[in-house]
Amino acid sequence: MPTLPLADPGPSRAGARFGARAVLLLAALALVAVPFFLLLLLVEDKWRPLLEADDGARDSLHVYALAHPGFARAMQVLSDTGSPLAWQIILAGVVVWLLWRRLFRIAAFVAVTGIGSSVLNSLVKDAVHRARPVVSSPLVHEPGLSFPSGHAQAAIVGYAVLLLVFLPVLHGAWRRLVVSFAAVMVLAIGFSRIALAAHYVSDVLAGFILGAAWVAAMTAAFSVWRRERGRPPVEPSEGLAPEAASRIGP
Repeated sequence: MPTLPLADPGPSRAGARFGARAVLLLAALALVAVPFFLLLLLVEDKWRPLLEADDGARDSLHVYALAHPGFARAMQVLSDTGSPLAWQIILAGVVVWLLWRRLFRIAAFVAVTGIGSSVLNSLVKDAVHRARPVVSSPLVHEPGLSFPSGHAQAAIVGYAVLLLVFLPVLHGAWRRLVVSFAAVMVLAIGFSRIALAAHYVSDVLAGFILGAAWVAAMTAAFSVWRRERGRPPVEPSEGLAPEAASRIGP
């Protein structure tokens, strides 16, 4: 008696794995978003311990910066490298590079993630409407509102996007070095904004959290897009599109 061919379990297994990954990504996004809304609630409620931490860091670091001009200049340089404008220029250059390499979907990811982060930051600032720190001898004169820090959010989004795009061409010690450098720079840029009394500690933390949540959401959306286009799901630690490594690199 002839035997019937068994259905190929491959697609169903792949779909199940993709579903599990999607659930994990959404859970990770929720875990990142919860601290942001908790921090926002504490800021809006003017929770005294948070206000004391914000004011204490502002005053002590600002006094130190005034007494050490070299430290103040270093903080200004760090701040400038992490400005939203600087990241808009960097990410625009990456988009042009990806379009030249005909990697249109990755270019769209970079553009949407960068522009969307800037818009999201402005919307949240307008909604919270928190004034910037006030000091007697300001080192910088920043316009606009304070919560969340645009520099902190732009830094974490910018470095995360660069890593997601270029991780496929980085291996071994080079990958560890680049990831470590990105983490240090993100923290240093956030610290510089506090040291210059341009933001409170809570502003910087909010920028980090909101930026991380936004990148997580965009990465999840890109993963769904990959699946719809017939591409296998990948771990974020391997970058957005490992199969495009030969076209991403020089």
